[in-house]
Parts: sequence; structure tokens; C-alpha cells
Amino acid sequence: MGQLVGELARDVQKRLRAGLATARPELDWQVEYRVAGTPVDVAGVGTDVFVLVELEWRRADPADNAAKLFRHLADGRLPERVVVAHLFTTYYDLANGGVSSKRQNAEFVGRVAADTFDRLSYAPVDLAIDPPKRGGDLPEDWTDATDEATSRVVELVR
Repeated sequence: MGQLVGELARDVQKRLRAGLATARPELDWQVEYRVAGTPVDVAGVGTDVFVLVELEWRRADPADNAAKLFRHLADGRLPERVVVAHLFTTYYDLANGGVSSKRQNAEFVGRVAADTFDRLSYAPVDLAIDPPKRGGDLPEDWTDATDEATSRVVELVR
């Protein structure tokens, strides 16, 4: 019997955090970090950079949490340099190629926010995992896919 979807996502969050902590040990990496009450899947807090990693598993509105973070930035609640990595599973991929309008909308919100605030950078990142539904299991290659996404996030922070 498979795990609950939330447990599977937490496994991915923990692996992301561990990989990011290894690659960028000068940052304090935390899972479910709260920014003005909004939980961020993984966050790296440093003296000169704040890295927010938002994982979109199979959310109906992937733009929502990112929009909340950008709203808090507009309110001045985030530090001088903020890097937002928005990870999207293959749930948002279309069978005929491209990505869903839900992902396109989320990326649009991120690009507009990055264009609006000099201290913010935003990048969508592919997470090559087909997220299971309730009672399923992660695919066998989930660790490789997570490690690849982790590498992409590390590149964004440089």
C-alpha cells in the first residue's frame, strides 16, 4: 500500500532540503518555513540571500502560494535579495507537449513579480516526477529527479 500524498511530498521536500544544505551550507535550510504565515516548502536563509523553493505537486492553483509570497515582498517583509524557485512536477505537462495554463499563469505571476521588484529573481524549475494520486508510491527515479531539480536551484542562487 502506498503512502499518503502529503507524506510523499514531504519526502521530496526533505531530499531537496538535504541536497541544498550540502551544496550551500552557509544558508540555514528549513522545510515548511513560514513567511508572514505562508508556508514555503523549502527555504534557505542567509545574511545576503533568501531562497524560497515552492513545490507544486498537483495543486489546482499553483500561482496562489507564489502570489502570496510576492504580496509579502510588496509589503516589505522579505530581505534584500530573494530567489524564488518554483518547482513543477510533470502533472502540469500536457500530453501533446507544453505545459498547462495553470503552470503558465503561475509562471506569469512570477515573472511579473521579478520584473516589479529589483531584489527578486524567479525561475520555474521542472521536477520530473509524475506525482501519484492518493495511496500511490513515488516513481523509482524520484531521487534522481529531485537531485536534478536541486542542482538547478543551486545554479539560481549563484
